[in-house]
Amino acid sequence: MNQDNFVISAPPHPMIPVEGGGVFPVRRVYCIGRNYAAHAIEMGHDPDREPPFFFQKNPDSLYASGEMPYPVGTSDLHHEIEMMVALQSGGRDIALEDALSHVWGYGVALDMTRRDLQGEAKKLGRPWEIGKSFEHSAPISPLLPVSQVGHPSTGEITLHVNGALRQEGDLAQMIWKTPEIIRYLSQYFELAAGDVILTGTPAGVGPVARGDVMEGKVAGLGTLRVRVT
Repeated sequence: MNQDNFVISAPPHPMIPVEGGGVFPVRRVYCIGRNYAAHAIEMGHDPDREPPFFFQKNPDSLYASGEMPYPVGTSDLHHEIEMMVALQSGGRDIALEDALSHVWGYGVALDMTRRDLQGEAKKLGRPWEIGKSFEHSAPISPLLPVSQVGHPSTGEITLHVNGALRQEGDLAQMIWKTPEIIRYLSQYFELAAGDVILTGTPAGVGPVARGDVMEGKVAGLGTLRVRVT
């Protein structure tokens, strides 16, 4: 190969579809862990003693095709239904009272997890990326703008697999609310337009297999339907 003539083409910029038309360009994806007390307990942690924490997914992990290929390297793929927050602006050290002014819209997302690989990383004291940040690991619904849905702070969040209820909770049960999440993140990162936040999952996470159909809902934000292939 003649390196003098070698050109790397830029990959497509990750985009989230917007309900009714248009797209939302994605910059970064932040995920909050253990943000529902019951889920923290089911994962073996004490929510009163251990505050939530954050990790990142790759922006191109977000996709809205309605199908999810079963990932390689795992035999224990788990679902985690979450509310998605999309920012239109950002900054550092954002005041709590100003936090929601930076939100463009909301949607529904799945934080899919290779649980066996995550568990092994935990045992070894290693980062979780191998279990959390892989191709197609964040199926998403279209975004709905704040002008249409406001700022959801209460309302049912559920996930059904093949019609059977697996996860059920309420946004009001989040340990850290959306403004607090934004404020906290801005103390450690410079937030900006295009940043996406997944706000944590209620209890009931569990495995899915090829052929399973997941149907996630957040009150007022629609339904996310994904088939595992």
